[in-house]
Amino acid sequence: MSIDDVRVVCKYPDVFPKDLPGLPPDREIEFVIEVEPGTKPISIPPYRMAPAELNELKTQLQELLDNGFIRPSHSSWGAPVLFVKKKDGTLRMCIDYRQLNKVDINTCIKRFR
Repeated sequence: MSIDDVRVVCKYPDVFPKDLPGLPPDREIEFVIEVEPGTKPISIPPYRMAPAELNELKTQLQELLDNGFIRPSHSSWGAPVLFVKKKDGTLRMCIDYRQLNKVDINTCIKRFR
């Protein structure tokens, strides 16, 4: 699947650039996730996957790497991946950030309002 196959890109081509920039993108503001003081890095082991899901994961990750949307990381933080079946039967890759959300300051503030 390429960027030209995405419906919203086809419907509004004037909004999207012809060539997508690689990583890291140029930003006016540096992005940071603030966590509660004293929080140790959270690294959750991967969920078990069926062989077909594992192949799909490898395919999607390679495509994201090739297109410059992700890059290799050696972070001590980690969250597991899972797949959700879309209406058309393809698999959507999702990252389970629930443990990070528990210590993210902005998420904690929203939760207590």
